[in-house]
Amino acid sequence: MSRRKTLSRKKKIALLAGALVLAGGTAVVVAGTSQASVACDGLATALANNERFIADQRANPDALSQARIANREAVIAEIRRKQAASGCGGGAEAAPPASAAPPAAPPTQAAPPATTAPPAGGGGGGGDTGSGDVVCAGSTVTLSGEGGAPAASSNQFPLGTRLKVTNLDNAQSTTVEVTSVSGSCVLLNNAAFEQVREPGKFLIRKARIERVG
Repeated sequence: MSRRKTLSRKKKIALLAGALVLAGGTAVVVAGTSQASVACDGLATALANNERFIADQRANPDALSQARIANREAVIAEIRRKQAASGCGGGAEAAPPASAAPPAAPPTQAAPPATTAPPAGGGGGGGDTGSGDVVCAGSTVTLSGEGGAPAASSNQFPLGTRLKVTNLDNAQSTTVEVTSVSGSCVLLNNAAFEQVREPGKFLIRKARIERVG
């Protein structure tokens, strides 16, 4: 007479526990991959915007085009460095070609200084003015190439967050709302960057970033 072989109660419990651990590990990997993908997409967008700007300057040059192009190339080098540090594959290949969309409007004149008070001192987020919590210490700030009213994009703060960005090289500040996702702590759109940039420069190397709302 044949006997039916059955799994013991302990073996069944062990198999079930193993399946749950495998499923949980898969969920963590998927979540981590999704977050990294958002950051890489933001960097690719910023790269494409700056490449379109350069293409437009070369297609319609003026007396300041070479200076603008040189500054934007420095911005692109910084973006590529962040792509490499973030493990973003494809870099420039992932960005759309320069002719895929209309070029961003090139900065022309610096806007009047913002009315916010200058920082008490220190660079790269050092010191405390009491305006808000200092975040992303040591971060550089550049522009996304996007038009519209002054705004920012970020990979660390949710939409609606208000950030104060101060250029410590000229003590000009702007307070903007995060309206989209990017691959950096803060990317300013064209209008916001105009309020704090130094003439002819498209990268703020000494920036103070505060969360104020």
